[in-house]
Formats: sequence, structure tokens, C-alpha cells
Amino acid sequence: MTKIENAAASDTSGKPAVSATSADGHGGTKEITPRDILIRSNCPDPARSGACFSMIPYGSGINAGLEIGKRLGATPAESTWIVASYPLTQGAFVLMGGRLGAVYGHKNTVVAAGILWVIFHLVSGFMKSVLTLSVMRGLSGIGGALIVPNAIAMLTITFPPGKIRNITVGFFGATAPMGATLGSLLSGLFVQLLPWNWLFFFLAMLGAVVFTLFALIVPGEAEPFDKGGSIDYVGSYFGVGGLVLFNFVWNQAPVVSWKEPYEYTLLIVSILHFVAFAIWESKFTKDPILPLDLWSAPSFGIMIMSSFSAFMSVGIVIWYISIWNLEIRHYTLLSNAAAFATLGVCGAAAAIISAKVIRYAPAEHIMAGGALASGVALILIATMPEQQVYWAQMFPALILTAFGPDFLFTAAQIIASNTVKRHQQGVAGSLIGTLLSYGLSTGLGFAGTVEAYTNDHGHNVVQGYRNALYLGVGLAGIAMVLAMLFIRIPKDERDGWDEDDANHVPSVNNNNV
Repeated sequence: MTKIENAAASDTSGKPAVSATSADGHGGTKEITPRDILIRSNCPDPARSGACFSMIPYGSGINAGLEIGKRLGATPAESTWIVASYPLTQGAFVLMGGRLGAVYGHKNTVVAAGILWVIFHLVSGFMKSVLTLSVMRGLSGIGGALIVPNAIAMLTITFPPGKIRNITVGFFGATAPMGATLGSLLSGLFVQLLPWNWLFFFLAMLGAVVFTLFALIVPGEAEPFDKGGSIDYVGSYFGVGGLVLFNFVWNQAPVVSWKEPYEYTLLIVSILHFVAFAIWESKFTKDPILPLDLWSAPSFGIMIMSSFSAFMSVGIVIWYISIWNLEIRHYTLLSNAAAFATLGVCGAAAAIISAKVIRYAPAEHIMAGGALASGVALILIATMPEQQVYWAQMFPALILTAFGPDFLFTAAQIIASNTVKRHQQGVAGSLIGTLLSYGLSTGLGFAGTVEAYTNDHGHNVVQGYRNALYLGVGLAGIAMVLAMLFIRIPKDERDGWDEDDANHVPSVNNNNV
């Protein structure tokens, strides 16, 4: 078996040349040339921009969810489901996305997910109520859920641990804030200037073009990692079902309050699902969707807790910046989208910076820095007056908001992918994707509950906003403390696969390259 070469090599002139290896389509390995890196890292497809595509609907919902709800005759509390439904299913179903990719092929799974994404965005444009629109948004989120872990797996499988992988994952993470900003801009254009339906029609057309190009251009495995393997459908049901029910309870609480008996009932049922999931995965299943050896990695469990808490705080600050602009300062949708341009520009820069920094700084410092940035952003928004010039507190808050999730996502993704075996890359991508999307959605439910119970029955809306933001400060603080005190992962200095991973190389179909 040919040994996997390092990601950095030298050409005949003595100058450093980017080099790594991938499968050659015949069970061996082939050197990754600069041309391969250009194609696989810079072509406008979901393998590089999967995070972008997953965040476009999220940004659209953040900016236009309330306005669409108003046009459909819904209350602001009910309209939050337009926002939360997409990241809810995206976060829940991403859990099984990595396993599907391992069995059926990562590229095949992305293509199938893209078809779902396009179909349900198209159908969303024909909905006539908040309930049906939220359901369609949730179904489109399943497509988004399967895209991200398999796109990141295609990148982390192609590039071994080292500088190239860090840069590639950094570019991947950079597309997330760009996607959210693009979604905010598109929703402003279509919902403010046209009937809101055209937003979803356009997203469907955009997705059809991009995923068609992806299917035609991007190489995939000639052989999946676990062709013919089984899917743990029982474990998937318990895991996904528990996540969906738990999130539903918290996002529905601001709408109906905790006085409704079904709120407590479903909360208990969701917890029972989690217990059943843990028992099934550890005792009975042959192919768990979350292998237990993942949790034996250094500080892995604490990193998961810290990341989830931090991502909830990120979801809170993004949502309340948007509704503060729209409801208190009466921005138009396009004005709000322009305000969020800061998030896109700074977020792209932050992701690339974090990919470089992780080579020189311990992971706990990077994650704590991301949580600190989110916490300070929350404090700036929570303490600003109702009316104030954009540049005073909101502008610096958006800069910090960009650095928070990008430091967290890139650091967590690189740590996870470098910790697990090569054949577990999709599973690692699934777990980090779950934390990101599910945290963004669940944070809205927690914050909405605090807001509903502290706004004096709607008579003091701003005070409810402030209290929800202070909850976010607490969540960011928890994430920072966990990272600094309990996460101990040395800085990543590897440049190539470990020996056992070098002996587990997939075939890659390069016919399209």
C-alpha cells in the first residue's frame, strides 16, 4: 500500500509545492496537484460552499420571517416558526447525514439532499399559512442537513491533517456567514419589492443550477467507505426524534406558554428518546450513527457541550439584532440586510484567520475566544438604547458576532476531523453540524421563553429583548468557562494522515476532473 504523502512537498525547483494524496480510482493513491486543489476547493459547488447554501435559508428567515408571518396573518410569536423550522430539522437530521454518506457515497448523498432542498423550497412558495410554510421549511432543512456533513467530509477526506486541510476548512467555514448575509439580502429584495413567494421560487432555481453543476463537475468516491453497510434506523429515530421534540417544546413555549399540558408531556417524551438513544447506541446496534469511540478522544465531550452553548448564544444575538432593527428602529428589510453585510464580510475573514491560528494556538483558547466575542456582542446589544446610530454599538457587535461562530465552528470542525479516523469524517462533520444548526434554533426557543415571561405581557417589549440577550450572555459565559477550564487539546501540528488512516483509503472517481 502506498503511504499517504505529506500535504506539503517541494517541486524540482526547490520551491514549496502544495501536495497531498487521494485515491486514484483503482484502490491506490494519487497525488493531489494544485489543479485538484483549485477544482475541489474553489469551484462554486456545495463541496466548498455547503455551509453557504445551508445558511441562505437561515438568513432569509432571520430577515423576513416576521414580515412573511404578518402577510399570512400570524402573530410575531407564531412567525418565529418560519425562522426556527429550517435550522431545527437541519440540526436534527444532520446527525444521520454522515452515516448515509459512508454507506451510499458522500457525493451521492449531497446530490439527493440537493434534490430535496430544491423541491421543498419550490413547494414553500405555494403555501398559504404559517403552519404549512413552516412545515415546508422544515422539510427543506432535511436537505440542508444532509449537505453539510457530506460536503465537509469530501474536503477532509481529500486533504489529510495539515495546513491545506485547515485552510480548506477555513474557506468552508467562511461561506457560512456569507450565506446568511446573502440570504438576508435576497429576502430583502424579494419580500420587500415582490410577493414573498418569489423568494422561495428563486432559491429553488438557484439550487437547481448549483446542484446540477455539482453533480457534473465534482468527483466522488468510486466506492463508498462502507458500501452495503447498514443504517441504524432505530438509533436515528431515537436521536432525531428526541432532538425535534426537545426543540419543538422550547420554540412553541413562547407561543402557547408552559401552561399547556402537552408542553411538559413532549419535554418528558424527548428526554426519554435521548435515554433510549444512548442505550440503543451503546448496547444493541452494530453500526451506530454516533460511534462510542468518538467520545474517548481528549476533551471531546466537553468540547461538544461548550460548542452547543456557544452556538445557542450566537443564534440569540443574530435574531435579536434583526428584530431590534425591524421592530424597534423600523428598518426596512433591505436596510436590515445592509446592516448584516458586516456579518458576512467579517465572518469570511474570521473563518480564514481561525484556520491559520489553530496551527499555533491551543484549541481551548480559540474556542474561548469565540465564546468571548459572542458574549461581548450580546452585552453591546442588550445595553444599547432603543434608538441609536448604527455605528455606535450595533456595528462593533456585528463584527464580534462574526468572529464568535467562525472561531467556534472552524476550531471545532478541525479538532473533530483531526481527532477521528478517516472513515469517520462524515460522522464528525455530522456532529459539529448538529451543534451549529441545532444550537441556533434551540437558542431561539430558550430566549423566546425568557422574553415572553419578562415583557410585562407585551407592554414592555424592549425589556423582554434585553432579558433574552442576557440569557445569551450567560450561555456564552458557560461556553467560555468550559473551554478554558476543561478542554485540553494540544495545538494541531500534524501534516499528513496517521499510519492506520493511510491504510484506509477510499477510491475516488476522477472522471469529472
